[in-house]
Amino acid sequence: MICTTVRKGSDCIFMTAKGCSYTGGICREIVEKCNGCNRAIEFSSGWYCSASPEPSMKWKTGNCNLATHVVAEAAPTTPAKINPLKASKRAAK
Repeated sequence: MICTTVRKGSDCIFMTAKGCSYTGGICREIVEKCNGCNRAIEFSSGWYCSASPEPSMKWKTGNCNLATHVVAEAAPTTPAKINPLKASKRAAK
């Protein structure tokens, strides 16, 4: 349904005929970490996330999984442990 609370005019999965069904009946504004994300949309009442009604919860345990401006770092690769017995047999061939 179309939101009639803070994100007026946008489609919202929490909106029902009785009003917003999200906790507290209102979506929360984006947090500072969300600045630069493509999902942040400006409405007349402020900046809101188009994918999450409460962006601060997405950042609670680390990076937001929906953030478009965060690049995941590759884990440093450690050399695999080699069994010395097998290595000596391979070298003997």
